[in-house]
Amino acid sequence: MLLTTGQAAEELGCAITTFRRLISAGLLPGLSQRGVRVMVPLEVVQALQTRRQAPLEQLPAGEIAVLRVDVARRTEEAERSWLGFAAALGPDDLLKALRGWWRCDAASVAAGGVLPVTLAGYVVAVLTGLERWEKNTESRHAFPDARLAGYVTDLATPQITITAESQADRRVAELLLGTRLASHSGGAVAYVPTHTTAG
Repeated sequence: MLLTTGQAAEELGCAITTFRRLISAGLLPGLSQRGVRVMVPLEVVQALQTRRQAPLEQLPAGEIAVLRVDVARRTEEAERSWLGFAAALGPDDLLKALRGWWRCDAASVAAGGVLPVTLAGYVVAVLTGLERWEKNTESRHAFPDARLAGYVTDLATPQITITAESQADRRVAELLLGTRLASHSGGAVAYVPTHTTAG
């Protein structure tokens, strides 16, 4: 059974623009065209519904930053060709596309030790190596030593690519990639508590 993007978004309880980001980023398999409409297999939508929540309680930090990105687009910047996320980007381009500059509390980002990258509420990449940062004249920060620990190429299965060299980075990438992680922020970086306090 095939659903329109509107029907798929309704099933998932999200805005149609949010769901279209997953399509544009190349994260959903089995799509087909029916005239101008993109049709989505029901099983893909069901797979997205059953993606587990990110097990943040397994992380050692009490709070982590979350980088909320959009679909990759071309940029004229000297050091990179893309800004944002797309499943088709290779690891080198992807790392450059995700590695700053952002308005954020750099010390808090570093203290979390890991930076999940989300698109439409799903963890599509994981950055580590955040100990050192730089600040530009616009009060934006970059993390020049950031490493891409892994990324997702298909959210339905999910298909993940682990690029981490260290066991610790590999473990955190496997823990978070393809999971759901809600965050709220007016900017690109949100801060999420990892342990809910029993009240």
